[in-house]
Amino acid sequence: MKTTESIWRKSSYSGNQGGECLEVRDDVPGVVPVRDSKVVEGPILSVSASAWARFLDMAKS
Repeated sequence: MKTTESIWRKSSYSGNQGGECLEVRDDVPGVVPVRDSKVVEGPILSVSASAWARFLDMAKS
């Protein structure tokens, strides 16, 4: 997966001041790639879409 050709997005809760942010992609069926926005050429963590959904549910509660 090449990071330079991918469309990554930050959380709508992320500010424009930089800092610690994660970015995700929505265009990989069944998988959610996650990366550190400060190290865009760094490692990418790929988790199943269902695991990501559970993570978000738990983070919201």
